[in-house]
This record gives sequence, structure tokens and C-alpha cells, in this order.
Amino acid sequence: MAEADKTIMEHFKDNIVYINCMVNLSIDCDCDSHPEAPCMKDIGILSSLDPVALDKACLDLVYASSDPGRDHLLERIESRHGGHTVDYAEKIGLGSTDYELIDVDKE
Repeated sequence: MAEADKTIMEHFKDNIVYINCMVNLSIDCDCDSHPEAPCMKDIGILSSLDPVALDKACLDLVYASSDPGRDHLLERIESRHGGHTVDYAEKIGLGSTDYELIDVDKE
């Protein structure tokens, strides 16, 4: 997945903004035509110019959540090595796992 992303990033260069909507969090991919019902409450919408930082922040927010459905979602993420994809994306130069969360609702 990270290598496919690299191709798109190389084509568009600095003309991309990344937005993740952490809503309807289900264990199934958005591409699944019959996904399992959401297992966690909505966390929010995050954006960044760095896709690796963005995905790392989203993973960290799931890990930090006290939502009862968190473990179900984490089991799916870990069984598919979701963290590895983020680490590999950083390794091939797509961004950094370092980030700063800024809550615009509090600004």
C-alpha cells in the first residue's frame, strides 16, 4: 500500500492534502460493500500535509481510546499489520511518524 501511495505522491508532489475521517469506525475496509457495523464511536476528522504523520496519529488515537469497541478494531489492525504499513511508509520516505495534534475546536 505504501509503495502504491508513493507513486501518487510523486505524481502530485506538494499538491496534496490528506484528510482522514475517523467516523463509523468498523473493522472492515471502506471498500467493503457489506462492512460490519461500526464498533467505536466517532473520533473526529484529522488532516495533514504528511500522510505518514496523519495515519500514525489516527492509530495512536485508536490505541489511546477508552471506547469499548477499541479492542475489536485493534485486533483487526494488528492482525493485518496496520502499524507496519505506517512504519514502512516512513522508511521509504513518504513522511514522518512525528506529529503534533492541534485541536481546532479549542483554538
